[in-house]
Amino acid sequence: MSSTDRIERELVINAPVARVWAAITEPDQIMKWLGDFAEIDLRPGGRMVFGWSAHGRFNAVIDEVEPTSRLVYRWSSEDGAEVTDGNSTRVEYSLAAEGAGTRLRLVETGFDALAYEPEVRAAKHADNVGGWRAELGELKEYVEA
Repeated sequence: MSSTDRIERELVINAPVARVWAAITEPDQIMKWLGDFAEIDLRPGGRMVFGWSAHGRFNAVIDEVEPTSRLVYRWSSEDGAEVTDGNSTRVEYSLAAEGAGTRLRLVETGFDALAYEPEVRAAKHADNVGGWRAELGELKEYVEA
């Protein structure tokens, strides 16, 4: 994997695992830290939609759910597009108790497989690097409040 195929972020959130899990899986909570629109059918094969007024709405399909510990989905990199092999990346959240808090690990992969020119793939990767940095900071702030 190239350095532009993968994004990894890890942080400790001063809140119990159940609270962090709710914040990443319940639409009303997702909208408090990740965009301004969310729909989620929390089951393998279930559909998700994430929306930002400035960026559009992005469809996703859930691959795996292990309540309170793991959520994996593929999401489209194109506003309004259905999820396909050529337009989606894979996002994995892993949660584990750490003392009274939660260690959250996020890994997003698949940028190299996007069906775009290399510079477009690199730009999408760079956008998501910055996006996750900001959004996970907002998640931490929201959950700890």
